[in-house]
Amino acid sequence: MRDTGEQQRAARAQASGAFFIPDLCAPRPLLFLVLLAELMVLMYTLAVSSLPRFEWTVLATGSVLVQWLVLASAVTLCRLRGWFSRHSLWLAAVGSIVLVVAVTGLSGELILHFYPGLMADADDRWWVLRNMLVAALVTGITLRYFYLQQQLTLRERSELQARIDSLQARIRPHFLFNTLNSIASLIASHPERAETAVEDLAELFRASLRQAGPGDTVAEEVHRCELYLGIERLRLGDRLQVEWEVAEALADLPMPSLILQPLVENAVYHGVSLLPAGGVIRISVQRDGGDVQVVIDNPRPDPPAPSRGERMALSNIEQRLQALYGDAASLRQRGGSGAFQVVLRYPAGPVV
Repeated sequence: MRDTGEQQRAARAQASGAFFIPDLCAPRPLLFLVLLAELMVLMYTLAVSSLPRFEWTVLATGSVLVQWLVLASAVTLCRLRGWFSRHSLWLAAVGSIVLVVAVTGLSGELILHFYPGLMADADDRWWVLRNMLVAALVTGITLRYFYLQQQLTLRERSELQARIDSLQARIRPHFLFNTLNSIASLIASHPERAETAVEDLAELFRASLRQAGPGDTVAEEVHRCELYLGIERLRLGDRLQVEWEVAEALADLPMPSLILQPLVENAVYHGVSLLPAGGVIRISVQRDGGDVQVVIDNPRPDPPAPSRGERMALSNIEQRLQALYGDAASLRQRGGSGAFQVVLRYPAGPVV
């Protein structure tokens, strides 16, 4: 049963694009192995040396041998990583240990054959066997570290997705209640418009209630905002004016779902709707280097009325951006006399 559980976990990891043995051809994992190996050689040299007389020869010889074994094993595992990833966790782990032990044994035999003077004081066969046993133990410990690191990464990804779902769920009721109020104000006076608004709301919720994934596209988010603004325009009439400036080349680029609509909603409810004469909301979606930049300008009362709902929505959006992109994304807000601006930036590439 335990083997079956390990195989199932390995299958889930492979399905998510993860494998517990990292790409040892990449600089970061390879640097980790090189530094770990050198640390072990240093510890061994300190153990066999007296403090007044440090054995520099032992350190140099050991470093050359161990680094050769590390690099040769890393390259071999890198080449066979794809094959190992298609098998169970236990087979991959045992196969990796056997592979490193074989590289160690073969390297030891080659050293004894071509450079016998290096090991003049050692029993040849026992020296090779000792190195193979040490390689097996160190490889097992290293693989265990890689496995625990991979499990931690998978857990962090699960927690990140749960956090995104929670933040998205906190935005949806706010959007629903405000929109229902808009529709309720139309039922008595304009039932046909109210019916159209309900149909638009249904389309909005078919999109917004989907399982949270890597996100929608810029075009889909813009269309969602247009539906929402259509509902609000039925209530506000000519008081609500919107100017769009969306680069056509960005239409198919990814945009996190329900990230633009709450910003537009804030511009309506905490800006235009509070002004007797209404105003113009200007929405710009442009490419700025490697980022997508969204700028929303809207008028608001002067002085502005304090609103906890506005701050909560902006805080939720900022947390979602942080969870998805880290420090690569930002949400800045700037208020002036009778005006408010929000600038949103995030990488133009897909969400990882």
